[in-house]
Amino acid sequence: MNDIRTRAEALVAAGRPAEARAVARDALDADGPDAGLCLALARAHMAEDDDDHDDAAERVFRDGLDAFPDDIGLLGGYAELCARSDGFDHPGRRARGERALGRLRELAPHSAELRNAEAAGNSVSAVARDTASTRRMQSFDAARAFAGAPTPEAAAAQAAQWAAAGPHDRRLAVLAETTAALAAPGRAGARFLLLRGLAYRLAVGAVVALLVILRLTVLPAVPLGAATGVALLLELPFLGLRRLLKAARDRAGARLAEAVPEPVPEPVSEGERGEGGGFGVPELPPVPRLTRREGVYAGAGAALLLLVCGTAYGTYSAYPRYELVAHAEFRGLTGSEFGALRGPGAEEGVEDSIFRMYGSGSAPTEGGHLVVFAAVGDFHRVRAQDVSGATGMLGALRETADVREDWAAEPGARGGWTQCVRVTDAEGLRKAVCMWADKGSVGSVGFVAEHMGRAEIEELAAEVRESFVRPVDD
Repeated sequence: MNDIRTRAEALVAAGRPAEARAVARDALDADGPDAGLCLALARAHMAEDDDDHDDAAERVFRDGLDAFPDDIGLLGGYAELCARSDGFDHPGRRARGERALGRLRELAPHSAELRNAEAAGNSVSAVARDTASTRRMQSFDAARAFAGAPTPEAAAAQAAQWAAAGPHDRRLAVLAETTAALAAPGRAGARFLLLRGLAYRLAVGAVVALLVILRLTVLPAVPLGAATGVALLLELPFLGLRRLLKAARDRAGARLAEAVPEPVPEPVSEGERGEGGGFGVPELPPVPRLTRREGVYAGAGAALLLLVCGTAYGTYSAYPRYELVAHAEFRGLTGSEFGALRGPGAEEGVEDSIFRMYGSGSAPTEGGHLVVFAAVGDFHRVRAQDVSGATGMLGALRETADVREDWAAEPGARGGWTQCVRVTDAEGLRKAVCMWADKGSVGSVGFVAEHMGRAEIEELAAEVRESFVRPVDD
């Protein structure tokens, strides 16, 4: 029975739970109930990490406990299964697990089975296959081994001894292969990432967050892709570490597959167990789902993320505050209200607007030289295409007028975007129209430009913008 149980456990460790179930079930059918075989069969179901198999594992545990009600292994395994179950989906199972745990405390208050069962709800599974749990267990065990050894070579040698003493223990096989790979020459960087990966990632996050915040606040000309590129570059070392760890798990799986038909080693006495002497199979501690240190780093990472998101949203939604100045005269021209509000954002976000025409005759509309539109308010959604695109303010003008020139002008100290066009009207008069927009204002100016060059047109447009739209602080 011990040989069959060992074979079944070895098959589970080698990632072949279906074969393990067949071996254990055949032996139980042939020779009758056995506590060890029931435990092996139940763990072979648990290794599938599937609801149906968890149900099957519970049936095996309950049948085994009916025959062996005080078996410590069965009680511990059943309490483990129940602790890992979802309390909402299986409230009865959680309650039955508490009863098994209580009985285990009575029978073996200082046993490894009790410690594992009590930690099961907050630790990763040791019987699952190549999942996130096994990858976490691998990193946890290797980091613990290196942190507790005087040298990397000593950690690898100790892990190799443990794996030799427990040839069918997957966790020990993975630990041995991992420490051997990381203790090799030239792997100091990989060991650093394993031991200080959280601190490294937090430092990377801080650097990227700083770059993003600088880009959003004081360096708008720097592309956001620069921060992404830095993040990817600093993440590259982890790719090598992940490949190394994956290769170690594969080698461990191959070692366990080869060890399945081997004879069972002599049982290790209780006095030989432990981690300190280098002999026997140690009792590795449960791997917590989340350590306090990881919680601290996770909290710091979340704070960084909130800082970046808050800065990004604040930068996106913020807009400069302006006030409009409706000059009665401008450059010796007399002005008056003219027309209705129009332009991007006219339906929402407008706090104030003016639309005026300036002329040189006795009436402002006679000999008109200048038409000014301006609006202030929350225009943080306005983009470059609203100025220069086909749907912008100049889009309709391009379709109806004879456009001779079209160019992006220098926006000046106020920032945003400025686009100018030179057109010829129906009477053959050459005019210029410039439109500007930033997050706090939009506007346009049209004027006769018979003999004006681009620089003069841009200068007049900038003068109109600065004269009619002024920052509130001024």
